[in-house]
Amino acid sequence: MRIEDMVLISVDDHVVEPPDTFERHVPRAYRDRAPRIVKGRNDEDMWEFEGQLRPNVGLNAVAGRPPEEYGFEPTSYAQMRPGCYDIHARVRDMDAGGIATSMCFGSFPSFCGKLWAGAKDKDLALACLRAYNDWHIEDWCGAYPGRFIPLAQLPLWDIGLMVDELHRVHAQGCRAVILPENPTLVGLPSIHQDVWDPFWRACCDSGVTIAIHIGSAGAMTAPSPDAPVETVMAGVPIHCFNAATDLVFSSALRRFPDLRIALSEGGIGWVPYFLERIDAIYARHHAWTGQDFGDERPSDLFRRHFLTCFIDDHTGIRLRDLIGVDRISWECDYPHSDTTWPQAPEALLASFAGVSDAEIDQITHGNAIDWFGVDPRATPGGRAACNVGALRARAGDVDLAPRAGRGGKPPAASTKGPVTASDVMRQLATALDGGRGEAGQR
Repeated sequence: MRIEDMVLISVDDHVVEPPDTFERHVPRAYRDRAPRIVKGRNDEDMWEFEGQLRPNVGLNAVAGRPPEEYGFEPTSYAQMRPGCYDIHARVRDMDAGGIATSMCFGSFPSFCGKLWAGAKDKDLALACLRAYNDWHIEDWCGAYPGRFIPLAQLPLWDIGLMVDELHRVHAQGCRAVILPENPTLVGLPSIHQDVWDPFWRACCDSGVTIAIHIGSAGAMTAPSPDAPVETVMAGVPIHCFNAATDLVFSSALRRFPDLRIALSEGGIGWVPYFLERIDAIYARHHAWTGQDFGDERPSDLFRRHFLTCFIDDHTGIRLRDLIGVDRISWECDYPHSDTTWPQAPEALLASFAGVSDAEIDQITHGNAIDWFGVDPRATPGGRAACNVGALRARAGDVDLAPRAGRGGKPPAASTKGPVTASDVMRQLATALDGGRGEAGQR
C-alpha cells in the first residue's frame, strides 16, 4: 500500500488541557474552587486544585521540540506547540501527520482521572470530573466530528458513581472510558471482587470499551533510584503485561463475555510470549490452583476481550498472526516523547513489509472503528478525503520545523554519568517546591 492511501486512526494521543477547560461546564456553585492555572517561580503554567499544584510536565508535550531539549521540567503553554492544547491547531497537526482520527487521554488530572479520586471534597471532585468530561466530549471532540474518539474519566472512588457517569457520557455518544491498571492503587477494591459486577455489566450492556493506559495507576518506577532513566522507559510495556494477567485470571472475563478492553501504549511485541506463558502456567498448575477455563485456554480469553495498541513495533507486526490481526490497533502518542509524529505514516510503512493491504487497513483504522465506533470515512468525501495524502495536501502550510530554544532542558545529572531516575524526580520536585510559594500568593 502507498503511504498516501493509508487511513490512520490513532487510539492513543494526549491533550494538554487549555486554561479555559472548566469555565463553561462547572456548575456555578463550584466555579470558584474549580481547577485553575497559576504561575510558578519560573513562569511555568501549573494547575491548582484544592491547594495542590500539578504541572504540565515537559516530556509529555515535546512534539516538535529537539530531543536535546527534552526533560521533566514543568512548562508553560508558550513553550509547547499550540496543537498540544488548542483544538484547531491540533487538527492542523493531525492533517500534517496524516492522522484522520484521534483518541486523547488527559494530562493534569492523570490519564485515568486519579486527581479527582484523591480530592478531599468529593462533591467538588464529581462536579469537576463531569465538567471535564463535558468539555472533552463537547468542546474538544465535538469541535470536529469524525476527527476524535470521545474518552471519559470516571469517579474512581465509588463504583456506583462510575456506573452512573458511564451511562451519562454514553448518552452523549462516548464509547470509551479509562480504568487504571490496578484499581487497588487508587483506593478501589480488587478486580477479583464481585463488587465490580455492576460496572462490568454496564460496560457490556452499553458496548463501552475500557481503555487501560500504562502508568495510569501510579508512577512508573526504576529498578533502583540511581538507575539511568531509560530503565523506566524501557519497562513501560510490563505494566500492560501485569494488568492483562490480572484480568485474564480474574473471573470477570468468563462471567462477562462481552467485556472489551484496550491496552493503551503497551506495545505488542511481548504479546506472543505472554499468550504462551499464561497458557503454560494454566496447564501446569490449574489442577491445584482451582482455576477453571472449561474448554478454553487463558489465551482464548485474551484474544476475545483485548485490543492491543502499538506506536512503532516491528517485532509485533512480524508476529501479528500469533496475536490476531483483528486485535491490533495503531497509536501515535502525540505530543509525548514516544510519538512518531509527523512522520508516523513513514514509520508505519517501514514495519509493514509483507503485510497485505487488507491487514494494513485493519491495523491502521478498521479495528479502531469496530472498537470505538468513530469512522472518519463516514464524513463527506469518504476514504479519499481522510487518507494520508488528502490530509497532508491541505496542511502544506503547517510549520513542522523543530522549535528550539523554548526553555526546555533535561535534568542535571547528579554524577558525570547518564541522567538517572532520581535526577528526573529532583528536577520535578524542585520546580514544584518553587511553584507552591507562587500559588500561595494568589
